[in-house]
Amino acid sequence: MNFINAFGKIPLLLFIMILGGSMTCGATYVDPKNYGSPKGEVCIKCHQETSPGIYNQWLESAHGQAGVNCYDCHRAEKGDSDAFEHKELISIVVTPKDCSKCHEKEFKEFSSSHHADAVAVLDSTDNFFGRSTWGIKNQRTACIPCHGSTLEVQKKGKLAPATWPNTGIGRINPDGSKGSCTACHTRHLFSVAQARRPEACGRCHSGQSQPQIEVYTRSKHGVMFAAYDNRMNMDHQKWRAGKDYYQAPTCATCHMGSIPPQMEVKTADERIRTALESVLSKDQQLLTALLPPTPATKINYGATHDVSSRLSWKLSPVICKKRDNWQENRQQMESVCQQCHGEHFVKQHYEQFDALVGTYKKIFADPATRMRRALIKHGDITKENFDDQLDLTYWKLWNNGGRGALNGAAMAGPVYLWNNGMQEVSQRYYMEFIPEVKKLYGRGADSFLRKNGYIRPTYKK
Repeated sequence: MNFINAFGKIPLLLFIMILGGSMTCGATYVDPKNYGSPKGEVCIKCHQETSPGIYNQWLESAHGQAGVNCYDCHRAEKGDSDAFEHKELISIVVTPKDCSKCHEKEFKEFSSSHHADAVAVLDSTDNFFGRSTWGIKNQRTACIPCHGSTLEVQKKGKLAPATWPNTGIGRINPDGSKGSCTACHTRHLFSVAQARRPEACGRCHSGQSQPQIEVYTRSKHGVMFAAYDNRMNMDHQKWRAGKDYYQAPTCATCHMGSIPPQMEVKTADERIRTALESVLSKDQQLLTALLPPTPATKINYGATHDVSSRLSWKLSPVICKKRDNWQENRQQMESVCQQCHGEHFVKQHYEQFDALVGTYKKIFADPATRMRRALIKHGDITKENFDDQLDLTYWKLWNNGGRGALNGAAMAGPVYLWNNGMQEVSQRYYMEFIPEVKKLYGRGADSFLRKNGYIRPTYKK
């Protein structure tokens, strides 16, 4: 029985407290003036018969139990490009901006995340195969469902079949907002428990170029999750690793879960200040100019929808780079790890990870990139991307094997790191890329290789 029908409209915050927060990631107060529209009752009665699956999903959700109905989310305003008459003026697309009426914090965090810009990948070298072999029009079947695209609106608010259906994480919506909340919180249940499971992320983060789910399932973390997932309180309102559950982490644990508030996260300037103060003379007045300013803002503790805020490296480009504020990002990630691991264990993991990134860059990525650029300048291959055999080998070197190695190291997946990572990188580099460079350059190729950083394998036993 629907609680709302039995007790009338009650504030969502109070209702969540009654349920113990079983369906939500945080207590969100919704002004009763903004939900429970009588116009939505018409939608409910009709869709209960015409689309019972949608109706029952909604009814079971936190939205349904709190009285947030169809019209509350789908209502449109006059002048909206995707608005159309359907008993009332509505829109098919519910955007993050629409959700922000109740979930403002999550909207702001997501909008500044790497996820929100996922559509840009379709115009990058990552999508070279898709654009060159399928054509741009065919991206809708394999690329848009994950990355999104700009939604095209036809007459009378209808959505163009070239861009809809579309729950891509980087979707550009008619109201200008980016993304789709339902990419992770599948409609119409919008379950936080479902979004916390690794499968929710693995829907897109899988395959040779983004092998995170394959790495995770082969790691100890993934093995433990498979064994104990029914004991992890996935639907709890509070969900802090080590306290509310301790069996295993998921993707959401590390990239979105709460950071313990008792653990101080210092900015780079704060760490520099501490270090300088420890070595300055007693008369610090003479050297105060050396001290950096005290930051005006503090790092946000708690759960976040900015999944890139704890990443220290940009692993996707050909040449890996440290992110802006990478020290703060690393410290936040380490604070999550330390809920289950000792400080030295965590530090040494990241030392090994950084070392692997350095080895990959020094031996493979940097020299291969320099050689390719030099061959283009020399006229041995064209300036056009990926129309030569060397281009194809180069692309597979970093997009497939390189990313497998780097993600394997980052996520403690050693078997994937080697079998699908460094082994493939080494084979392509030494057995395919280097012979092709020698063939293209001709006489003097050995000197050319050395000049551009080629390191000959030693084959030591």
